[in-house]
Amino acid sequence: MTKENQKSMEEQEVSVEQKLTALYNLQQIDSQIDKIKIVRGELPLEVEDLEDEIAGLETRLANFQEEKEKFEQFIKDKKEAINNSNALIKKYSDQQMNVRNNREYDSLSKEIEFQNLEIQLAEKKIREAQARIEVIESEMEQAKEKLSERQQDLEAKKAELTGIIAETEKEEQELIRKSQENEKYIEERLLTAYKRIRKNARNGLAVVKIERDACGGCFNKIPPQHQLDIKLHKKIIVCEYCGRILVDDEIANKAKELAEKA
Repeated sequence: MTKENQKSMEEQEVSVEQKLTALYNLQQIDSQIDKIKIVRGELPLEVEDLEDEIAGLETRLANFQEEKEKFEQFIKDKKEAINNSNALIKKYSDQQMNVRNNREYDSLSKEIEFQNLEIQLAEKKIREAQARIEVIESEMEQAKEKLSERQQDLEAKKAELTGIIAETEKEEQELIRKSQENEKYIEERLLTAYKRIRKNARNGLAVVKIERDACGGCFNKIPPQHQLDIKLHKKIIVCEYCGRILVDDEIANKAKELAEKA
């Protein structure tokens, strides 16, 4: 083997090793970003749920108020009808004092009886409406208490979210910068593959270490020959079960050293 060929092979080995180191380092950085997004990602959903619940409670209270006002108007109308009936009863009773025959008297008596029945019916309707108002007011009180609790919860969640954003924004921006910096050392084809694997992986892991002779992503056993190939760092080896890129402890340690220097 000529010195030129040997040098070319050594450069190739170093190149693959650098790629693997950069990939693993990129994975560690992206995983940290994922953790920040997960912590932050749950809170906006909780805030949104609380805002939706509060809007629902406010609509419910508005509907209760509208229904209560309708019953109050209904009671007012029935009381007015009772006053009208009482006025008619007085009128008919006065007319009875001046009737000319029994037929006129009986006719007025029937009118008086009818107005009394109208009063009784109106009073019954008023009692039913008042009972319904009591139920509405009880439900409104419960809804108001729940609304107050949810508004307090919302304020607390918003404050928590604001605090997390304030605490993690700077860290996230620094991690994103490091992630973009690492991407420069990875060829476009490999970087595209890495992003595709990350997108399809449930835990976002595209590059994993060998752990106890198994893939650190899917935990399936790796054949001894593949383990040897991984340790040689001559080519990119992927798990035949899950498709994740596999590295050994040596690459992981080098990535750690690079991260500490960065």
